[in-house]
Amino acid sequence: MSDTHQTGREAPVLTIDGPGGAGKGTISRLVAERLGWQLLDSGALYRLTALAAGKHGVALEDEAGVAEVARRLDVVFVAEREATRILLEGEEATTVIRTEQVGDAASRVAALPAVRNALLDRQRDFRQPPGLVADGRDMGTVVFTDAPLKIFLTASADERARRRQRQLREAGVDASLSSLLKEIQARDARDMQRSVAPLKPANDAITLDTTCLTIPEVVDRLTELLTERGLAPAT
Repeated sequence: MSDTHQTGREAPVLTIDGPGGAGKGTISRLVAERLGWQLLDSGALYRLTALAAGKHGVALEDEAGVAEVARRLDVVFVAEREATRILLEGEEATTVIRTEQVGDAASRVAALPAVRNALLDRQRDFRQPPGLVADGRDMGTVVFTDAPLKIFLTASADERARRRQRQLREAGVDASLSSLLKEIQARDARDMQRSVAPLKPANDAITLDTTCLTIPEVVDRLTELLTERGLAPAT
């Protein structure tokens, strides 16, 4: 696909939605890197909003207050070879936003309609040539409803808990598998039952269960789908 005359609105979007621990972040980053596309980690915006709210003493139940924090969010994403560094108000926030505590707070503020509305335009601004890989929970159902390829990535709750435990151990953090499983199940329930943009596949999404798949297998499959639909050149 030539992007000579391509505008942001016309740039193709691959949406990757699904529950926490399904591999969305890693898969999205690797697909974007392979294709040279833009990357949107929408979950990071909600985590950063929750973190900033706490930093400024705004209660997570204060919908108007948290929405104002979201609108004024001072964040910079710095693309690096292995990952993306995130600065919040000039301070390093890459690691702290991935803690279970911040993740739980993010799930709570993501249920607030005013917060979701405040972050909507910011997320859509990431749509730039040659294309965008958008990772989240409502990318295909709300943010990019016209995306030509929508994926709902999932895995069993047990497998997602094991992946999270391995991730934490690699970071030097010990965590109980049973407690991680309970947290994942509670977050799933909250995300699926919220009144605004509940977690679910878009009607035209392809559901891909990654429980028994390797990361390279998933990346290859998504790249193949993009190529088959003429959205990206063969790699």
